[in-house]
Amino acid sequence: MNKQIVVIPAYEPGEKLPDLVKEAAAAGLIPVVVDDGSGKTYEYLFAQLDGEAAVLHHEANKGKDQALKTAFLYIKESMMTEKVCGPEQTVVVTMDCDGQHTVSDALKVLEAAEREPQALILGSRALKEKVPLRSRLGNDITRLVFRLASGTAVHDTQTGLRAFSGTLLDEMLEIPGERYEYEMNMLLRFAKEKRPIREVEIETIYIGKNNDTTHFDTLKDSWRIYKDILGFSASSFACFLLDLGLFAAFSALLKNAFAAYLAAANIGARVISSAVNYTLNRNLVFKSKTGVAKSAVQYFLLAAGILAGNTLVLNVLVNTLGVARIPAKLLTEALFFLISWTVQRRVIFRKKKEDNTPGLPLEAAGEEAA
Repeated sequence: MNKQIVVIPAYEPGEKLPDLVKEAAAAGLIPVVVDDGSGKTYEYLFAQLDGEAAVLHHEANKGKDQALKTAFLYIKESMMTEKVCGPEQTVVVTMDCDGQHTVSDALKVLEAAEREPQALILGSRALKEKVPLRSRLGNDITRLVFRLASGTAVHDTQTGLRAFSGTLLDEMLEIPGERYEYEMNMLLRFAKEKRPIREVEIETIYIGKNNDTTHFDTLKDSWRIYKDILGFSASSFACFLLDLGLFAAFSALLKNAFAAYLAAANIGARVISSAVNYTLNRNLVFKSKTGVAKSAVQYFLLAAGILAGNTLVLNVLVNTLGVARIPAKLLTEALFFLISWTVQRRVIFRKKKEDNTPGLPLEAAGEEAA
């Protein structure tokens, strides 16, 4: 039988935490709780977990990403050492500490992870009932942005109930990202590599009228999640306007000069707008520290490939299908936007892998359950 471990990051948790941990332990799960710098006011709550869970402590709040990674490292180094319970015999589920997830739902996603060890399993909220406005908007916007960025449809991108095989722990420790951005990067990694992301429907639970117990800061944490794609979109749109203006001007000037005026106008406009776009993306959007020579070569190879495809599609739309020049240009740019975003973010301006792996937990209380 697989060892089933539940990871619960907790920052200033509510009174329900001890009951949640006891219920998880009674169901056969092995709880690992991370006190993410909650402070002395909450010591009495974590003290109640003695004997029920391994409790790991951060002296100061480090964010959900580091809380999860502290637990993952502890599991790797302290709980998967026996041959009979190595990575292949271990499954991990992450739960929120505020009562939004039930133990029965955690068991459901764990079972799915056991059936498909290469997949990331999400506990997906149906969101059909009355949901606080900020939660519904947050889910709707994030779902759309994720679909545009990755090409993968995920219903509930913000769920904290996630399960995976112990064989994926090393990878989970390597994924970058601060606070809630880490969970989005987890999804982007699987989507980019065309690896399975499965969703299991779970109960939708919100605490209070407006989900008041959540530590998700609507503005600040949303900005962390969306900043790259929003910056990229702004840069792309500005350069698109430049490209469109130059294309219109060049095509008007060259129309009576020679037959291939359309291709010449498109190439001329793209060369200028690409140079501007490279500068904006490298220095402002992705803030890349890669060498200018290397990234410039990669960028302009990408631009050349997109230009070839762009020009081909544009000519087909205008000369074969009879679409007007400006609408054809709009359709063509929309088609190649996602390709450009993905390659630039994941290859050309990819941030160097930082050492995000946390050190050993400062303090561990409680014994691992047998």
